[in-house]
Amino acid sequence: MKVVSTQNAPAAIGPYSQALDTGSMVFVSGQIPVDPATGKMADTVEEQAAQSLSNLKNILAEAGLSMCNVIKTVVFLADLSDFAAVNAVYEKAFTAPFPARSCVQVAGIPKGAKLEIECIAVRP
Repeated sequence: MKVVSTQNAPAAIGPYSQALDTGSMVFVSGQIPVDPATGKMADTVEEQAAQSLSNLKNILAEAGLSMCNVIKTVVFLADLSDFAAVNAVYEKAFTAPFPARSCVQVAGIPKGAKLEIECIAVRP
């Protein structure tokens, strides 16, 4: 197993890896919408969704993969009423066939983020 790490996504804020590569699959930890260049988060849920997806994309790129390799995502929302807004941004990040997905509302997300997204990707 190989640890995947890039400066193009926020560093882990706890005892975990940005991603682990098993050779056939890459498991990417949940990405909150922190801009790795500034350490800040945007205000709107749409901007936050775009940043979290960008962080996923950058970690996958470090592993030699793209969003096309993603087979499963989990979206954690602080407020489920943001579902439609996040979905509009999310659907632009992927092409058909879209990954399997779960989306749940949670009581809280680190750093007060409005969402967090994790994924699993496979090698062809």
